[in-house]
Amino acid sequence: MTEMLTIAMAQLNQRVGDLKANADAMLEWRAKAGQADLILFPEQQLIGYPAEDLVLKPAFQQAAAQELDRLAAATADGGPAMLVGSILKEADGLYNIVALLDGGKIVAIRKKHELPNYGTFDEKRIFTQGPLPEPVVFRGVKLGLPICEDGWFPAVCSHLKAQGAELLLSVNGSPYEIDKDDRRLAQVFAARVTENGLPLLYLNRIGGQDELVFDGGSFVLNVDGKAAHRLPDWEEHLRITHWRKNADGWTCEAGELAEWEEHPADIYSAMVLALRDYVDRNRFPGVVLGLSGGIDSAICAAIAADALGPDRVWCVMLPSRFTGQLSLDLASECARMIGCRLDTIPINPAVVAFDEMLAGSFADKDVDITEENVQSRIRGVTLMALSNKFGHMLLTTGNKSEMSVGYATIYGDMAGGYNPLKDAYKMTVFAISRWRNANKPRIGLGPDGPVMPEAIITRPPSAELRPDQKDSDSLPEYPVLDDILLGLVEQELSVDEVTARGHPREVVQRIERLLYIAEYKRRQAPPGVKLGSRNFGRDRRYPITNAFRSG
Repeated sequence: MTEMLTIAMAQLNQRVGDLKANADAMLEWRAKAGQADLILFPEQQLIGYPAEDLVLKPAFQQAAAQELDRLAAATADGGPAMLVGSILKEADGLYNIVALLDGGKIVAIRKKHELPNYGTFDEKRIFTQGPLPEPVVFRGVKLGLPICEDGWFPAVCSHLKAQGAELLLSVNGSPYEIDKDDRRLAQVFAARVTENGLPLLYLNRIGGQDELVFDGGSFVLNVDGKAAHRLPDWEEHLRITHWRKNADGWTCEAGELAEWEEHPADIYSAMVLALRDYVDRNRFPGVVLGLSGGIDSAICAAIAADALGPDRVWCVMLPSRFTGQLSLDLASECARMIGCRLDTIPINPAVVAFDEMLAGSFADKDVDITEENVQSRIRGVTLMALSNKFGHMLLTTGNKSEMSVGYATIYGDMAGGYNPLKDAYKMTVFAISRWRNANKPRIGLGPDGPVMPEAIITRPPSAELRPDQKDSDSLPEYPVLDDILLGLVEQELSVDEVTARGHPREVVQRIERLLYIAEYKRRQAPPGVKLGSRNFGRDRRYPITNAFRSG
């Protein structure tokens, strides 16, 4: 009877659709696992997660099956068995699976039972629900193999326990959200351990995939609820765990307990890793962005430098006649501190040309926000021209507070390929800017010291599209606005409920109206990393044409 097991945890990145490269990487990491009995890989590691409707393509399904067979054949060398996440097409449906590969063949397959269908997940429209899974016997040990969501609810793990499972090995593709790492360990999976009296290994992936980013943070819990291992967040990592069986069951020997990042460092790292993988995997040589002397563009430039290195970041100052000298000076100093390129392209010649071009059509109209938006659109056209000519991806820099209420110019400052701040409220922008000026992220490639002048953080926010303009001229102060938006967006509260938190009713009503009528803009906004539970697009899918108001 087996009384010792060595299990390797491969906390890896993956690339959606690159089946051969994903399989090759698994074989490389398997070789690093040495004499381990078994190496585990995250959910759908072979195909990349989430592959969305790509998994419905028959050619993709066939290619996945071929690569899984190749991986299985590789285990004929007597090295570690492999637990690999992939997909399986059968006559009755398409399944999200894990496959145990050993001795040159696929020795067992288990299908995901709990299919998440909320927020960013819509697995029920893609996959068929698997039955409650039975344990898999490996080296004489009954292993329970809950796949991601299977571990977030009691049924699957309880069934595995009832069927004689001796330990639980849970592979996951669990995207980052603020506070989610503590929830996974201390609440969800600790509960599975307590309910069933079985130790549990939790393995998650890392890396960015479009609007999602995965933070890793894998761990092992013994039956006493204490962590035997904690893997680092935001980094690929191989951890060898040693298991022993005694009269009371299986126990994992204690290993390193990595420290996970606190707020707001975790938010910043999420932005960095998401941008890095988006730019690199879409094969852009770097990024270009407008640097205004304001906090949003400054922190975006810093995020880009930490993601890609300063030499791949190209900042452009686009002053108009309303741009103050302070903005020019602060932008210049910010670029110097980051170590990136800065060009200056004044837009006034184009503004004059547009004024002349539109003079006849606008003859009977007063100057208003239209002329302000023309300036923003000229900047967007200019930056897109640089992107088009040199290949750099254009970053947009609008924060979630602005995007919530439509304070962004469609085809202007919204034009671009990716927005690191898409799910970050203005107060979050302030928090990560202060943090980054005092710290460098562990995964960062940027400078060691501060990345922006303190005056950028402390000056009143302004679009500088008219004389002496400030954001607070037309919006509540950002601490107030963000609290209202947290109620309306993140918590789905009504006007009455948000008003009860101490805000003037007419202000809340106005913000709700702005929130709803800006939906059409957000539908045309570039992607950006998801940070909270209700990001625009994947989580919060509101109709554009919408007459409802809650107060």
